[in-house]
Amino acid sequence: MKVLKFGGSSVASSENIENVLAIVAKESKNEKVVIVVSAFGKTTDKLLAAANEAIVDINIAKNTLETIKNLHFEIIENLITKDMDVVSKEVFDLFKRLNSIYEGIFLLQELSDKTLAKVASFGERLSSFIIANAAKETLNASHKESRDLIITNNNHLNAQVNFKISNENITTYFNNNNNQVVILGGFIASNSSKETTTLGRGGSDFTASIYAAALDANELQIWTDVSGMYTANPRIVKQAFPISEISYEEAMELSHFGAKVLYPPTIQPSLRKEIPIRIKNTFDPENSGTLISKNPKNNNGVKGISHIEDISLITLEGGGMIGIPGFSKRLFETLSQEKINVVFITQASSEHSICVGVYENDALKSKELLEETFSIEITRKKIKPIIVESNLAIIAVVGESMKNHQGLSGQMFSALGRNNVNVRAIAQGSSEKNISAVINKYDAKKALTTLHEQFFEEKTKQLNLFVTGVGNVGERFLAQINQQKKFLKENLKLKIKVIGIANSKKMFFDESGINLKNWKEALNNGEPTSLDSFYNKVKACNLVNSVFVDNTANKEVSEIYEKYLRESISVVTCNKIACASSFNNYKTLKEVSRKYNASFLFETNVGAGLPIIDTLKNLINSGDRIHKIQAVLSGSLNFVFNNFDEDATFHDVVAEAQKEGYTEPDPKIDLSGVDVARKILILARESGYNLELEDITNNSFLLEESLATSNNKDFYDSLIKNETHFQHIFQEANDKECRLKYVAEFENGKANVGLQHISADHPFYNLEGSDNIVLFFTERYPENPLIIKGAGAGADVTASGIFADVIRIANQ
Repeated sequence: MKVLKFGGSSVASSENIENVLAIVAKESKNEKVVIVVSAFGKTTDKLLAAANEAIVDINIAKNTLETIKNLHFEIIENLITKDMDVVSKEVFDLFKRLNSIYEGIFLLQELSDKTLAKVASFGERLSSFIIANAAKETLNASHKESRDLIITNNNHLNAQVNFKISNENITTYFNNNNNQVVILGGFIASNSSKETTTLGRGGSDFTASIYAAALDANELQIWTDVSGMYTANPRIVKQAFPISEISYEEAMELSHFGAKVLYPPTIQPSLRKEIPIRIKNTFDPENSGTLISKNPKNNNGVKGISHIEDISLITLEGGGMIGIPGFSKRLFETLSQEKINVVFITQASSEHSICVGVYENDALKSKELLEETFSIEITRKKIKPIIVESNLAIIAVVGESMKNHQGLSGQMFSALGRNNVNVRAIAQGSSEKNISAVINKYDAKKALTTLHEQFFEEKTKQLNLFVTGVGNVGERFLAQINQQKKFLKENLKLKIKVIGIANSKKMFFDESGINLKNWKEALNNGEPTSLDSFYNKVKACNLVNSVFVDNTANKEVSEIYEKYLRESISVVTCNKIACASSFNNYKTLKEVSRKYNASFLFETNVGAGLPIIDTLKNLINSGDRIHKIQAVLSGSLNFVFNNFDEDATFHDVVAEAQKEGYTEPDPKIDLSGVDVARKILILARESGYNLELEDITNNSFLLEESLATSNNKDFYDSLIKNETHFQHIFQEANDKECRLKYVAEFENGKANVGLQHISADHPFYNLEGSDNIVLFFTERYPENPLIIKGAGAGADVTASGIFADVIRIANQ
């Protein structure tokens, strides 16, 4: 038997409910299933809002109730065909009862917890009844009231379950029930007097867990609108991804610290019975989601990062506390008696202070209570007046096996420090499942993105290099390493060794480090090479801190990055093909990089040595959001159109650009706009957007004849043949007193590249030589963009960009 719980978003409309019923039909083919449903959409919130409105104005409450009623009858009309009259009458009677309750609230001018619980219960009573009747039309299904089965104490709004009686009720009922599907409402229960109670925050999840434990279910499934528990809140951290497997304890830690897909009480009944819990997406049912179990398969260090906002720190401090027992007891008793939840605790080893975190709306009350409790000590100046700090957040790094991974605390606080996030307090349990820190609420988003990058994105240090491609860029790269060897050792304490080099014909390896003064001679005397043989040699070396450096523009080379990353070998590349390939491949490379602790860096994919991608990452990681990108991203095209006029032939200018090393080996890649399209695609993806190369609108200025050529000779011949076409393009811009620039633009999830007429007042007008320029319009730079400008092509600057990426890895 399985228990499936569907949340409010899963049953918010008739279309969504049809998805739910399709899932139920599939899950119930081979075994009985218990279905627990929440109220439709935000119905419970609206019901409670109407109850509060009823005290002020009964007519406003009735208008709200009418809106709720219309939604329910619309769903009935769309889903029910066989017994519509019976279902409609029952639902009508429930709304009539609700109306009477609201009128009572208005007349008595009183709204007790008992009444609030009764009002709140109608959401699940209505949804479960309607969904059950819709299910009956195609499935062997029945409906049962949870209030008849789950018995609680008299706390109407946050009731404690009597598991002994509830479990007996549940097992008795289901032993006598022969239906394949039983549908019940979550969140609601009753006390021994048959009065309605509710189970509080996350009550529907809790209800499902109660049923799963009582029935010894094979699995508890929580169906929601996301595909599992994420490494961080995906609404804040765009790079966050679902966790495939996680332990009960890790799930509880993450949910305690704000992972809203699951609430901590949900886990307890299932944890006691060791029943697996799976978080699944109603709108993507084939996705495996997150499995919560006793022994998850992937148990590697940090599992997730979560946070709670609106926290206040309350500090009890003073020399009079040292060596005197009882201060902690009195503090926690005072807060406990008033039902104030403590979410964070830390105490100095000197016993000089105790610091606790509470929710901000409890802070003032907590301060008053504690000042009363410790009034004598405060008056006698044995302790200081209670200190309250507000506008804080708690950020937590969670992972059950963190204790087996050295240095995680150091990584966490170093990353926060580098990004100017001040830590106010720290707590780490002896089990080391969680490291939590209190920070300024303002820094919460920045801290989340920073820590996610630290623990789930590029991070591995690498110092042993394996270089493929030693032409223009590769040769200068090796020269720069040789030139800076002494500086790196003395100033950065880094020793970078080149262990292997290769071109298309030969490869050479020396595990002690290749002498970069005579590497050409060594390579000439090397052995025959292939992509596989080079990879196998790198793998056989099995050196720590290994980096594969790709200085080619070769598609086949780009296709083996994943193999290196899976061996924990980092990849640095100026080759754009991988990052501009299918989004799935780009995403896979990122994921594999994280999984195997191997960096994947490609700063030179855009702007050669300019810090364009690095700047973009820093913007995103610090919480900024990209609105628009405008850029001239082709040094070769900028060189071409800066030098092309009526006195020069287009063919000769392009040939000169290739001679100077500005173009790709195949200049058509640059002139067709494909190279620029790849660059803006990479910037869009790094901004968090899912785009493919074919999504980029390419307004090419080349004629079809040039685009159709298959080799450089034919391509250059086509340029000579169509010189008139290019002169016309120049003259048209010249007549308008404009300059020609090949511009890439990204805005509102769409991108395009093409030749544009740039007037004298535009930032692109005076872009000289082979320079690139990028304008980032963001939330922080909405009108005056952040501008990056400089040499964007050429072997030296490209080599320096690759070198910078290697140093980034070494310094991580």
